[in-house]
Amino acid sequence: MMRTMRASAKWIMAAVALSFVGWMVFDVGMDVGGRGGGGVSDVVLRVNGSKVNYQTFYGQVQIAQEQQREAGYPLNTLDDLRDVENQVLERIVQQYALTDEYARRGISVSGREIADAMRNQPLPEFVQAPTFQTDGQFDLAKYQRYLETAGTEFQLAVQARYEEELPRIKLYERLVGDVFVSDPQLWRIYQDEQDSAAVRMVTILPQAVASDADVEVTDAEISAYYNEHREDFERPAVAHLSFVKVSLIPDAADSAAALDRAQEILVELRNGADFTEVAARESSDSVSRQNGGDLGEVARGQHIMPFADAALELLPGQISDPVLTDFGYHIIKLQSKSEETYHASHILIPVELQGEHLNAVESRGDSLDLYAADQDYATALDTVASILGIEVRTAEPLVEGARVRVDGSMVPDAAVWAFDALEGETSHVIESREAYYVFRLDSLEAAGVRRLDEVRETVTFEATLAKKWDKAEELARAVDADLRAGLSLEDAARKHGLNPVDLPAFTRLVPNPALGEAPRVIGAAFGLEVGEISGPVRSQQAIFFVQPTARQTADSSAFEEGIDAYRDRVLIAARQVRVQLALNWIRENADVDDLRREVAQALRRVPEGTLPGSPLGF
Repeated sequence: MMRTMRASAKWIMAAVALSFVGWMVFDVGMDVGGRGGGGVSDVVLRVNGSKVNYQTFYGQVQIAQEQQREAGYPLNTLDDLRDVENQVLERIVQQYALTDEYARRGISVSGREIADAMRNQPLPEFVQAPTFQTDGQFDLAKYQRYLETAGTEFQLAVQARYEEELPRIKLYERLVGDVFVSDPQLWRIYQDEQDSAAVRMVTILPQAVASDADVEVTDAEISAYYNEHREDFERPAVAHLSFVKVSLIPDAADSAAALDRAQEILVELRNGADFTEVAARESSDSVSRQNGGDLGEVARGQHIMPFADAALELLPGQISDPVLTDFGYHIIKLQSKSEETYHASHILIPVELQGEHLNAVESRGDSLDLYAADQDYATALDTVASILGIEVRTAEPLVEGARVRVDGSMVPDAAVWAFDALEGETSHVIESREAYYVFRLDSLEAAGVRRLDEVRETVTFEATLAKKWDKAEELARAVDADLRAGLSLEDAARKHGLNPVDLPAFTRLVPNPALGEAPRVIGAAFGLEVGEISGPVRSQQAIFFVQPTARQTADSSAFEEGIDAYRDRVLIAARQVRVQLALNWIRENADVDDLRREVAQALRRVPEGTLPGSPLGF
């Protein structure tokens, strides 16, 4: 019986294996720090003073990459790999920050607590496992028998999960233990959802009060605004790149060759060849090729238009002439069609480099690889470009976190490479669908505050807007004075060239979009009596005058009838907010030093083989 259970529970071991490996890496590898060969520090991350070394960090990255691949997410570019790496970094930072928070709050977990939880509080994946079910219900005794006889590796992996989860549970209980909603509070929350108000509103937009020509901003005012708001002009690091490009786009000769091949196949089909056999042999559509080119039955309009139009012109059993789309030339055979759907098969002949054009492009690509790629002297790119007769171009400044674009197309890998490279170095040959590229890092600007000359246009706009706000405030005071003198909202508004607007009923939680991010305006809509007019209320976007025109209050009987269920819902939401705010605070206050770039650049200067044990072979 137990042997059968072990065999059927292999997936359970797989479910905890990765967490076990992760625990082993952290337990064995943390705080190694120190120095690798050649005097190079191998600390890639510090969190609140704790160190994570190179081998530990990239061990976790490799585990995460394998998880992604097993889940069916391909990692085809350096950009994909860096995204996974960043996710691992955030997970490690969170773990360290939480561990420090546990210590700050005096949260600990004893061995007895872990053993008791392992035995009596099974993980969700175990509760759901068919192995531990009896008559469709989880069988605790069956789970306990398995746990007692499982191997050490399994028990350690499960133990690691509990060592991580139990402190989190205790922290959660600390955070939400005092979350309580009284009946009066609950009624106010219910009112926020159910009360509604309609209003008449006058809006003063600073941008509409005066044109740019009416507002003069001096150089001294621009400088003063810049100095007072320097934090608004901070930017991440910026890489300046040059590159060469060898196009992989087929030319007219390639297209003609593809059409000739499609015509040859069409002749073969019309001479009686079996469409299914020819599709399996010739089509470049790897999915439909396995089914003899069969695309299945689809709704009209599901395929791209040139293909769909050609297919629907056929009668069942007919074969089309070659049809050109962005994918290449299609030979289509219609199986059937109705008013809503049709069923077709196809053979796809791609338009791709071939013949002399292919040889010439591959030769240029080889030259880039041999003489321009992975070089540490800046003139390599210019020399090869001159020999090949291609242009060295300048890329748009690359802000860290963005992706490289050339001629409107995204280039993989280049952005990751740029911020790990040293000035003057060239990249490996980067291949996209459109071209081969080699990039050179010309210079790297560290993150910091942009100079005034770089942001003068933005600063001028903001300084001008500030003056327009002054004019808007002046206009608002004039309107308010007229209201105090007894004019109606309509008359006061129109006296100053403003138009009142009537907004239909809205609630506090779902306000009218015309109000924007304006909680004080929403408060006025519900705080004033119907017919009463507010004074000027300023938001980030505008100045408002508000007059409620109608009000609908919440139904207290409906509230009382559903109060228990409503309280549960509000408590769940309140606890989630409390926990999220706490986690955000813990993360924001973590002292994090990300040293990956510095270590990577240092390792590149170390002779190969002098840093023992590195997972990348340094």
